[in-house]
Amino acid sequence: MNSPTPENGTPDLGTTLAAPVQPRPRRTLLQRWRGAWRRWSLWTALVGLVVSMLATLVWLAGRYEESQVQTQLERDAADAVADIRVSLSRTLQNLQALHANDPGELAWEVGAADLLRNHRELVRIEWRDAALRVRDHQQSPYRPLAWDRRLRESGQSDAAIACANARRLSSPAYSSSYFQPHGDGMGSEMMDLCLPLTTGGKITGFVVATFSLREILLNLVAPNLTRRQEASFIEPDGTRLAVLGAARKGSRMFTSQHLLDMPGSTLVLRMDTWHAAPSLFPNVLTALVTAMSIALVTVMAVLVRDNRRRLRAERDLADALAFRKAMEDSLVTGLRARDLEGRITYVNPAFCSMVGFSAAELLGQSVTAPYWPPELVDEYRERQAVRLSGGEVPPREGFESVFMRKDGTRFPVLIIEAPLINAQGQHTGWMSAFLDISEQRRVEELSRASQERLQATARLATVGEMASLLSHELNQPLAAISSYATGSINLLGSASSTAPAAPHTAGPGTAPVSPDAPGSPSPDDVEGVRMALTQIARQAERAGKVIKSVHDFVRRRDQARESLPAQQLLDAILPLVSLQARKLRVRVQTHVEHGLPPVLCDRTMVEQVLLNLARNAMQAMDHPDIHQRVLDIRVLKTATVQRAGWIKFTVTDLGTGIDSDVAAKLFTPFYTTRSEGMGLGLSMCRTVIEQHGGFLGFAANEPRGTVFTFTLPVASSPAQSP
Repeated sequence: MNSPTPENGTPDLGTTLAAPVQPRPRRTLLQRWRGAWRRWSLWTALVGLVVSMLATLVWLAGRYEESQVQTQLERDAADAVADIRVSLSRTLQNLQALHANDPGELAWEVGAADLLRNHRELVRIEWRDAALRVRDHQQSPYRPLAWDRRLRESGQSDAAIACANARRLSSPAYSSSYFQPHGDGMGSEMMDLCLPLTTGGKITGFVVATFSLREILLNLVAPNLTRRQEASFIEPDGTRLAVLGAARKGSRMFTSQHLLDMPGSTLVLRMDTWHAAPSLFPNVLTALVTAMSIALVTVMAVLVRDNRRRLRAERDLADALAFRKAMEDSLVTGLRARDLEGRITYVNPAFCSMVGFSAAELLGQSVTAPYWPPELVDEYRERQAVRLSGGEVPPREGFESVFMRKDGTRFPVLIIEAPLINAQGQHTGWMSAFLDISEQRRVEELSRASQERLQATARLATVGEMASLLSHELNQPLAAISSYATGSINLLGSASSTAPAAPHTAGPGTAPVSPDAPGSPSPDDVEGVRMALTQIARQAERAGKVIKSVHDFVRRRDQARESLPAQQLLDAILPLVSLQARKLRVRVQTHVEHGLPPVLCDRTMVEQVLLNLARNAMQAMDHPDIHQRVLDIRVLKTATVQRAGWIKFTVTDLGTGIDSDVAAKLFTPFYTTRSEGMGLGLSMCRTVIEQHGGFLGFAANEPRGTVFTFTLPVASSPAQSP
């Protein structure tokens, strides 16, 4: 029978106690071992990490301390070598000064003894002749040694070898070290310095100075040597020659070696130091805790700063994107980006407004753009293929092209392209900027028309100023024609009144009338009529040339550059120049260099420039004080860096010259120094020459006057387009 249970389904206490308890399954040894491994593996890894970090820090501290000791030792050794070099150099200078002014033996002995007292590293100084025989010598007063003179003067001694090297090099030379025994049974390593003495470029003797290597260490190195350091001179094989200091032995020894390179000999300075093992653990543990704390705070500070930088960078990026979007929307310059396959990836609103297509209609287009004119599609495709292949670099100043709006109207554009480079430096496409130059072309056309009208007005004004000269010039040939015509009529009238009446045809029995018969025209009358008619034709041609020159100068023509000889330009203006030249009593000289190539220019505009400069030059000489009035026009060939060849025109006068105040404003429009002038002549002349790519300038002429110079380009070939 089952026991009752409460309504909530929870067994009561009695039932729970009465129910049998199920025992837990017993864990095996393998399961317990796995659980312990899982618990202790992380701790073991952490302890191992800490121990390895501590060992690394200890090792690094030891290495750092060793590097500091080694660095200091290297520095001390280098300083010691430098001190030895300086001292040897000073000793050499003192030895040279010892023989200055050709001293006698007594003076030499006094100087040598003083030098030995001041330099304890010197043991002996010898004065030898050119044959290496000892003339005189002095020894150190601190430790005199017994020297064998016969061995010292032998040709195999170290001093003789050093002097042979000095003779060969014509400069001081050192010997290798050698052992010199003392009188007490000891000895020391010595080194000789041989200094040649020259007179008039010829060696007259030698000075041999003997150094003690140990005294060099004692006097030059010992003052800066610490108690833990030992200095010694060694040979390249490690043999010690001289030792100074007895370092206290420690657990670690540090060594530094530096070469002491001298003419004829080389020594090695070795410095040793011993350093005891530092007490690492207290310092390292303290430094470890401090370093870990600093590292934790540093990491947190770095994270906070990095987070702030990231937020700031995100805000700056958002602001930059908004600014760029506003700037692109406000631009009147069209922008378009294409990838390496020619697909349009970006257009700005200005470009869409320029061509009349929306961004959706343009993005993704690659083969044919909808704004290309149908008649130019093939040309544009070919140009795009060359550009995308990298075979042609677009010009930095841009190039012009023609686009078509959505309504079919064409308009000119200026295209400036540049490669798109990403952050990794890779070329990803092309960025193009477009400028609608329709308005610019319209303004240029208006400016050109205004310039033409202004030039025509200036030409008419020039002819108006020359009206009196033209009337005077035309009156002369017309008066001559009238006179010769009247004379011809009179001659013909007198001939007809004296001629007899005769039938027009002779009968069968009538003899022909002889020219010499009485009443016929005389040969003089016929010759006079022929001469008069010739003069009439000549004067009529003269008047016609004047009228044709004025007509060609005044009439308007289309601006077209053509290839012209320079002489032809001068011939066109000379009739007009001669009119004013005769009035002002000016002698005109022209010279055209032989073999000049033709120039490429607008004939009417350049003729106007030449005429204006010539008239200005003649007016500059219209002064009562100027008696020699010569106008010189020359055409020469010159060269500039920009182009291969130029033609130079010079117009020279002998006038009063140009003041500095006037020269500063000479080419300013409407500026003139004459009451009847308009002030447009020189300004228009400079504009015309600059439109041809040339230069118009002026300079003072010697002894007086002014030279105006302008250049025109040489025609490269007859087929060159304007």
